[in-house]
Amino acid sequence: MIDKIDLVLNEQINNLNELKNNNYKNKIMEISNLIINAMKNGNKILIAGNGGSAADAQHFAAELVGRFCLERKGLPAIALTTDSSILTCMGNDYGYDFVFSRQIEALGKAGDIFIGISTSGNSKNIINATLEANKNGIISISMTGKDGGIIKEISDFNLNFNYKETARVQEHHIMSIHLICEAVEKKMKIFQEG
Repeated sequence: MIDKIDLVLNEQINNLNELKNNNYKNKIMEISNLIINAMKNGNKILIAGNGGSAADAQHFAAELVGRFCLERKGLPAIALTTDSSILTCMGNDYGYDFVFSRQIEALGKAGDIFIGISTSGNSKNIINATLEANKNGIISISMTGKDGGIIKEISDFNLNFNYKETARVQEHHIMSIHLICEAVEKKMKIFQEG
């Protein structure tokens, strides 16, 4: 196991160095600015994922509605993964592939942002939610892994980590979520107090 720990640490060091040398910082700021502008215009953020990515969606929404580092007013974000009655109703009546797209249809409006998190980039319910967002003037942002799959191609904005192991992708998704939340929180605190 010690060898595996060394392998993961070395892999993460290489991955982080690669991020420093590519467009990662600009993408984080671009996504953050999209969220800031949407919120300044009275819009909200809708976030979804499956499994570990569902937990990340909930974590993302909690940091915005609650707080990340600063005391400030709550920011409008909803994790579409949390209402068991909606999820089971949709899964039963329409199929699991539509549990998020139907919520986008019901809760979203033009100018909102949908963030779909999928380590494979091919989760059918995230694909359908992204298509529903695109159809309704909702900005679609995806956080993906591996080659980004279909979701990378249909999203307005994509943050992809082309790693083999799902765990490495998830670790970089949560790091990115934290960086985005910090940038959004700082700007929105100034906006709210201004």
